[in-house]
Amino acid sequence: MPGFHKFAAVVLVAALGSVASVSQAQGKKEITITKQPSILYLPALVMEKQHLIEKEAAKLGAPGVTVNWKTFSGGGAATDALLSGGVDIVDSGLGNLLLLWDRTKGKVKGITSNSAQPLELITRDPKIKALKDYAPGDKIAVPTVRVSTQALLLQLACEKVWGSNAWSKLDANTVQLGHPDAAAMLANPRGEVSSHFSAPPFSYKELKMVPGAHVVLRSSDIIKGGLSVTTLFTTTKFADANPKLIEAVLNATKDAIAFIKSDTPAAVDIYREVSGDKTSQAELLDMMKQPGMMDYQMMPAGAMVFANHMHRVGILKTEPKAWTDFFLPQSAAYLNGKK
Repeated sequence: MPGFHKFAAVVLVAALGSVASVSQAQGKKEITITKQPSILYLPALVMEKQHLIEKEAAKLGAPGVTVNWKTFSGGGAATDALLSGGVDIVDSGLGNLLLLWDRTKGKVKGITSNSAQPLELITRDPKIKALKDYAPGDKIAVPTVRVSTQALLLQLACEKVWGSNAWSKLDANTVQLGHPDAAAMLANPRGEVSSHFSAPPFSYKELKMVPGAHVVLRSSDIIKGGLSVTTLFTTTKFADANPKLIEAVLNATKDAIAFIKSDTPAAVDIYREVSGDKTSQAELLDMMKQPGMMDYQMMPAGAMVFANHMHRVGILKTEPKAWTDFFLPQSAAYLNGKK
């Protein structure tokens, strides 16, 4: 998986206008959207299974749209695919959106957030009870080093423990692993990685099944008021050329979230079918009853906390004044109820 410097280089190339997909965006009938292996992405799985984007596009006078869903293990690979023209829309963390928005000088922007469930730093190491217990050799798995939601949360947590100048204290401890691989590594007593900044359902399973697994900290300990952990974003050229598709994605996301909240058992069954997760419906429904697990929402929560932090530590060159700066105008109007 590409490293941060290679990733940044790809982004800079995109800023010069070499995104292949946008040159062919006019009148697009077939689009590709990414997703990742976690129940955080349940709205995407519902949209995929029920063909909600296709249905909403047809209602808006754009029939015949085909949506292909492509699974990536982490946000870094998905954003590389967006910039190289392999996909049209990415469903990933706010950190990846902000990085691309900054590096492309606003040529990548958000469409909508879709979930704000809690994330948990879990370890099987008995000597680690708090962040201050991590030694240099203690590895922490995150989906993408430095810029994933989990990596940024870790930086913010380090600031709380050691002060603002120590935000990167545990960056060297992080290793880039998708959630399934990280969960497998955590479950292996001999595995090199003994901690995982995890997302549900992996966090739920790890705490139940991995001997000695316990929570070091939660995202709610770091950012009060909630944090959007998955967000759909795209290039502005694609959005400008396909406003009906953007509206269809917004409407479909709203429909998917409403379905999840009104018929959670059916939504969980869709998750099991599309993701291939063999966890029983009963166990997943129990997980969905845990605090914060039904926090699927479109309005981006905690976005400016991330943006301000990323600018302060030099990850972002440009500091947005509000979340609407890095979301499409069409989306900002929709989310603010001014559609």
